[in-house]
Amino acid sequence: MQIGVGLPGTIPWANSAQILEWARRADAGPFSTLGSLDRLVYRNYESLTMLAAAAAVTQRIRLMTTVLIAPLHNPAILAKQAASIDALSNGRLTLGIGVGAREDDYRAAAANFHTRGRRLNAQLKLMKQAWSGEHLAADVGSIGPAPARPGGPELLIGGYSPESIRRLVDWGDGYIAGGGAGPAQIQEIFPKIEEAWKAANKPGKPRLVAAFYCALESDGGGRAGTYIRDYYDFLGPRAENMANTLPLSAEAIKNRLKQYADAAVDEVILWPCIPDPDQVDRLAEVVTSVTGM
Repeated sequence: MQIGVGLPGTIPWANSAQILEWARRADAGPFSTLGSLDRLVYRNYESLTMLAAAAAVTQRIRLMTTVLIAPLHNPAILAKQAASIDALSNGRLTLGIGVGAREDDYRAAAANFHTRGRRLNAQLKLMKQAWSGEHLAADVGSIGPAPARPGGPELLIGGYSPESIRRLVDWGDGYIAGGGAGPAQIQEIFPKIEEAWKAANKPGKPRLVAAFYCALESDGGGRAGTYIRDYYDFLGPRAENMANTLPLSAEAIKNRLKQYADAAVDEVILWPCIPDPDQVDRLAEVVTSVTGM
């Protein structure tokens, strides 16, 4: 199982120096991927912009949106942005996308929350056309640049509905689970995804990616818990439960990683709750002790 780490740009008190130093240290460490989260109505850095900045200060680590709320975006512009990051990073981009669950993001973007699934389906079709160099219409030319990966960057689809699974089979290379999905939920949905993949006669098997929040903090999760409660305040009591169950020690993180490994996850992203760059070094020690890298 590969282990990546998220960038801290969603944490409200993170600054640009911390984010870029975080990316540099992650690139020098044992991590497979740098992830970014997406939210419009919040005090966070924009997901794709953050990955573009990270691409400029890294050499080998993959860059992944975990996930991007695609229906908030114009599909042609999104296709161009993704292709640009993929080309500039020499093919390191993975685009993890979903529809999101926060209606205020859609109101802020003047987008229809209730038709977001249909909009995403149309977006995927257009983006695939753009990445393949096709004209979008008889009187509309192609959109460049060409992505480094033929046919576009690796595409992971998130969501838990039957429609999300159909969308993955139609357009995706794999599945990405949100941070609220624990190992038990993953063990429930992954077989459904693999069954649908096989039924559609898709080659190989879908790549399966999960994520969870964590921090290495000795004060009982004060700073980490504050962030989680604020970011997920729309969930009410569930946000409090998330804050109270964060893995906050090396042993707790190792135990959680083992649970995901037992669930046959191909890659797991450690989403940070504290933006201090020394968290990267300390998490790297945990990952090295697990993987032997």
